[in-house]
Amino acid sequence: QVQLVQSGGGLVQAGGSLRLSCVASGSIGSIVVMGWYRQDARWQRDLVARITSSGSTNYADSVKGRFTISRDNAKNTVYLQMNSLTPEDTAVYYCAIDITAADRLTRRYWGQGTQVTVSS
Repeated sequence: QVQLVQSGGGLVQAGGSLRLSCVASGSIGSIVVMGWYRQDARWQRDLVARITSSGSTNYADSVKGRFTISRDNAKNTVYLQMNSLTPEDTAVYYCAIDITAADRLTRRYWGQGTQVTVSS
């Protein structure tokens, strides 16, 4: 069993910054990819950023240059530093971690979600 616990988020004014954290615990095998997604009022969950086990990163075009994803392998933690926030960044943010278990199957686990609201 794997649990992901998110922290951070909240209400911030446009131009401000927030930092999200996501800690994985439990029967963790090999973490393949760690990422952040967001779900807005359209209920569509989109990729924001992801980071592989080797440290390679990918970002959605809308957040490039403003958001930074990082990970602490020793702590099984992934972070999302969000700067220059705009109202369009308002959404529920979810962390997702792909883990390969002893059975060699890779499964995706999701955090509980955290609301980020950016006021204009």
